[in-house]
Amino acid sequence: MKTTPSPSRATLVRAVLAAVVLLASVCIALTVPPRLGLDLQGGTRMVLQAKDTPGAAADRSATDRTIEVLRGRIDALGVAEPTLTRSGEDRIVVELPDVQDPRKAAEVLGRTAQLAFHAVEGPAAGDPAKDKAKEKTEKKPQDPRAARELADEQGNRLRLAPAAFSGAGVKDATARFDAEQGGGWYVDLAFRKGAGKDWAKLTGAAACHPAGDERRRVAVVLDHRMISSPQVDPSVACRVGIDAGATRISGSFTAEEAKELALLIKGGALPVPVEVVEQRTVGPTLGAAAIDASMRAAIIGAVLTAVFITVVYRLFGALASVALAAYGVISYAVLVALGVTLTLPGLAGFVLAIGMAVDANVLVFERAREEWSAMPRKSLRSAMTRGFKGAWSAVADSNVTTLIAAGLLFWLGSGPVKGFGVTLAVGVMVSMFSALVVARALTELASRAGWVNTRAGVNGIGRPGAVRTRLLAWNPRLFRRPARWLLCSGLLVVLAVAGIVLRGVHPGVEFTGGRLMEFSTSRPVGMEAARDALAGAGYGDAEVTTSGDGELSVRTGVLDDDEAAGVRTALAGAGGHTEKLRDELIGPSLGDELKRNALIALGIAVVAQLCYLSVRFRLAFAAGAVGALLHDVVILVGAFAWLGRGIDGVFVAATLTVIGYSVNDSVVVFDRIRELRAKRRKAGPRETASQAVLQTVPRTVNTGMGALFILAALAVLGGDSLMDFALALLIGVVVGTYSSVLTAVPAALVLERGDRAPARSVTRGGRKPTTRARDNGARV
Repeated sequence: MKTTPSPSRATLVRAVLAAVVLLASVCIALTVPPRLGLDLQGGTRMVLQAKDTPGAAADRSATDRTIEVLRGRIDALGVAEPTLTRSGEDRIVVELPDVQDPRKAAEVLGRTAQLAFHAVEGPAAGDPAKDKAKEKTEKKPQDPRAARELADEQGNRLRLAPAAFSGAGVKDATARFDAEQGGGWYVDLAFRKGAGKDWAKLTGAAACHPAGDERRRVAVVLDHRMISSPQVDPSVACRVGIDAGATRISGSFTAEEAKELALLIKGGALPVPVEVVEQRTVGPTLGAAAIDASMRAAIIGAVLTAVFITVVYRLFGALASVALAAYGVISYAVLVALGVTLTLPGLAGFVLAIGMAVDANVLVFERAREEWSAMPRKSLRSAMTRGFKGAWSAVADSNVTTLIAAGLLFWLGSGPVKGFGVTLAVGVMVSMFSALVVARALTELASRAGWVNTRAGVNGIGRPGAVRTRLLAWNPRLFRRPARWLLCSGLLVVLAVAGIVLRGVHPGVEFTGGRLMEFSTSRPVGMEAARDALAGAGYGDAEVTTSGDGELSVRTGVLDDDEAAGVRTALAGAGGHTEKLRDELIGPSLGDELKRNALIALGIAVVAQLCYLSVRFRLAFAAGAVGALLHDVVILVGAFAWLGRGIDGVFVAATLTVIGYSVNDSVVVFDRIRELRAKRRKAGPRETASQAVLQTVPRTVNTGMGALFILAALAVLGGDSLMDFALALLIGVVVGTYSSVLTAVPAALVLERGDRAPARSVTRGGRKPTTRARDNGARV
């Protein structure tokens, strides 16, 4: 009676490690809530640029001080769990969950808000009503330190002296109720060390004028607007002022008025002016719909992928599906444990990584099938061990190329695109753990069962795949004339370039600057009706598009928040109740920067892949792979041009992912070519390359199918927000699969001059191999 051998120490270690990691991941997933980005939970995201002077960036310390001031303003606003972070030297990212009206945030944050205290020189001549109306319509507030004439709370114009005291000297401002002296609300001011002397000088000069005189007032000016103008108390002596390091502003304040004044004074002392360079608002319904759609796509895509690999690899495919489920749990736990903000592209990256996680398992299983076929004495355990060992090089190289793309997304991306880079990088690393630890432990334990070892139809490894068997028996001479494949690739590139030239590339708001708003209306509104309504409201240059579910998309130049509200009002007149689903504002300077960063990212991706592949392989192979990925990028851009789809930051993320995927495929083929050259030194390079491609076709097809299931689910179920992303990746996966075999390999052969010498080949009739010419002496 045969007994099942005991698992080896290494197998037990892998099994225990996988169980511990999986158990910890389940605990984290159940206890730690995910941190959702604003595009998933709804809210407003603003990027502020801090400046010292027009056109000059603020220093790091000034930006840090500005963040603290803004934090105080937002806390007073009552926003739940706001986030403020510094980006670079002079940018501040503000995230306000559940804030749907950006005007509310802008009123508190201020575009160039600075606080200053002015001495009043007297009343100003002019029509107060007209002057006040002029203030309301003024687009760009002036520096309050240069303000000379402003209206007070009653609309009376006052002539102000140049600022003598900056609001940066205010340490705190608190609204208090005076219960001892008859009641009433007042604002208590505390000054920073040294600032009290400036306050004493200012109030001392005002105290030299008689009580009730306009010149005895001190104007509190915020963002070229006078928020208060209190009289200096009659008890204050001329030239002495208030020098106690603190003072109070009293009057007939209500509780709300006192608190608002304290908030404006305390939060108004920005060290440097700021301007909004990016603003995104997403409605909560859109975010919830995106989460539901992504989850459905993930479940359906993962189930289809699991069914596919189970059908192809039988029992071991089913075990790989279990490892795939473990991958999903572990990667999610890692993301929430690290506090990574899950964004919509990031969630899509998480879903995509599920399909890519199959790649390592497919590589191992296909290699194990080859080892099994070559064994005189069949041993499933030995075949699996050799399969993992033989596939390690290709697994490592292919994952490094994807990590390069993910690193570039995080380094040069912005906002949600960074989240995609993080989730993609985490997914790649966890997928290696899933394949090399979880799946290996499961398959090694299963391979020790006698009934699994003896039933090739059950384990899925003991029978070579039908595709490989037929292709190797047929043995087509794929690269007899490699230049022909390059000609086909060239024709595809010409077709893509024709689309770019004839149809044009449509850059999104992220690259051109402007405002993009999406609305849903209670009544259906046609495109022409929407355009007429906007034209009647003064927005004749707005671009309007509609989706199949009745939503409207409006793209304009840079509009302020009041003008954006006017767009919504105009659409409401045509379609009834109008709900804003999405609102994106990108300043022109930021648009240029994002466009520049996108080109830099693509350039660095090409150079990085070339350098890495040159080290791991030959320069000719590296050049062939880089040529193939450039081929893929051009075709992808051309396809979007022909389809009239927009090019935005998410498209760039998809393009960099395609680059990683394309090189991933090329690396697997090149790795096999390198291995066969070491074993068959006398074989010609074209024959070796053809054999390598035929041997790796099952891996290429099976991995591509896993990714296509996921992407098709995202394209169908992900909604408009993920359509372009999924479409770009679908095109990229198909083109990348083609180019990694029929562009990269022929290019490498041509660059090696391997196409000049005929190679040895086996005739299709099964006759003895004949040598048509001497080998060209290709290096190993």
